[in-house]
Amino acid sequence: MPQYKVAIVGAGPAGYFAAQALQNLQTDELKFSIDMIERLPTPWGLVRSGVAPDHPKIKTVAKVFEKIATSDGFSLYGNVELGTDISLEVLKTKYDAVVIATGSAVGRKLGIPGEDLPGSISAAEFVPWYNGHPDFAGHTPNLDCDTAVVIGAGNVAMDVARMLALEPSELDPTDTADHAIDALRNSSIRKVVISARRGPEHAAFTSPELRDLPKLEHTNVVMRASDIAAALERAGEEPEKEVRNNLEAMRLISELEQGKHARTMEFQFLSTPKEFRGNGKVEEVVFTTSAGEEKIVKCGLVITAIGYEAAALEGLPYERGKVLNQDGRVFENLYVVGWAKRGPSGVIGTNKSDAADVMSLLIADLKEPKPRIEFSSLITADKVISQSHWESINAAEVAAGEPHGKPRIKAVSREELLRLGGL
Repeated sequence: MPQYKVAIVGAGPAGYFAAQALQNLQTDELKFSIDMIERLPTPWGLVRSGVAPDHPKIKTVAKVFEKIATSDGFSLYGNVELGTDISLEVLKTKYDAVVIATGSAVGRKLGIPGEDLPGSISAAEFVPWYNGHPDFAGHTPNLDCDTAVVIGAGNVAMDVARMLALEPSELDPTDTADHAIDALRNSSIRKVVISARRGPEHAAFTSPELRDLPKLEHTNVVMRASDIAAALERAGEEPEKEVRNNLEAMRLISELEQGKHARTMEFQFLSTPKEFRGNGKVEEVVFTTSAGEEKIVKCGLVITAIGYEAAALEGLPYERGKVLNQDGRVFENLYVVGWAKRGPSGVIGTNKSDAADVMSLLIADLKEPKPRIEFSSLITADKVISQSHWESINAAEVAAGEPHGKPRIKAVSREELLRLGGL
């Protein structure tokens, strides 16, 4: 009975769904041994370090990941970096197939003057900071100002704005990193402006996210009724279902009573950012409106949430922030799934069907299985996180959170994570 060895690089949703697809496609005649390689000491990718902490239901998909990880033939190798501890060429040589599932973690740039001023950061830095990602725990976003501007019209922009505009005590029952809760508790920000280049009918927010906004207990949510009415008119009599649902949710927001709270989240549409200005730091953003007029918003923090690109890995071809591929195939026995394949689009579940399609191609391409190898003999890393090490980390974080009514308290340094894992 042939058993094929497949290496999956990246322990986020795309990687786990690729592993699940291979497990589901096994037969009595076709078996897979799966080695999942992850740069961090912790798996789960954006489910751990990207999903907003005040949306815990989305994180329950981790239970699916754990079932995949504890199935026969699956091994996790965390704290192992492709290009440093092992090369892509070695993986291609030793494995029957290699699947790249490294996601998109680099924030796109606007390409306008002043974008590099202190006080201007990307959501690709801010989101992992409040989620306890080890690479970003030391960041210090400027919260010592009364107004912040978030540029973008998707759920990431909304998550960022909501985290800035919430009363920090609302984060106490979440797994927000302790350092972020402390910083947000001391924040001076009381107004957050979400600015979108196009109109409400083109916004990429999802309607469940929009419908949650009126539930904020300590924050005014402001949308201008005139903006929504104009968008409804532009959308026509029969807009697509998603657009219709979004605009209905926005209409309800525009009718909310305003001014009840000290904190405000305000939506600004049809405004194109042209320049960030300030003396040694961001002090204002200059926008051009759809009427061609200049609009200035004074602020001390700007966070851009305009999309992500995949970080380049040696040996992989890239174009427009994605790995060049044909339906998921890159080269012989090399495949790509998830955001690294198609760009930062869709929700977590989108990766499931995407991975299943690519794994079907992988199986169709298989040749004679290569000789069995031990992963440990291929790498230079000396402290490697196995599934059992990760389970120790997970249990310790959950236990630390229980007395405080939190799902977990995250360890945020590599050293602490390795210590909790027993390494």
